[in-house]
Amino acid sequence: MRLPPLNLDALAYCVLWAGLAVLGWRVGGLKSGLLLSVGLFLIVMPTSALILTRTGSFSAERTLRWGLLAGAALLLASYADVAS
Repeated sequence: MRLPPLNLDALAYCVLWAGLAVLGWRVGGLKSGLLLSVGLFLIVMPTSALILTRTGSFSAERTLRWGLLAGAALLLASYADVAS
């Protein structure tokens, strides 16, 4: 059985997303961790599907995904700064 090659972009995104959710849990408690994991999932998946079905552009979808993750990281950093 031959496996397809590993997509490093998707792997990096998933690892960073999980790391952000864990960091949110450590900084802001359970609610922050859940919002960063489930909340991001509820935002990223439909918008990715919408962009792919409307444009078919994987680069636009990738840019949106990484932009949302970067925005969530900035919000968490702002929250951590205010909370401390």
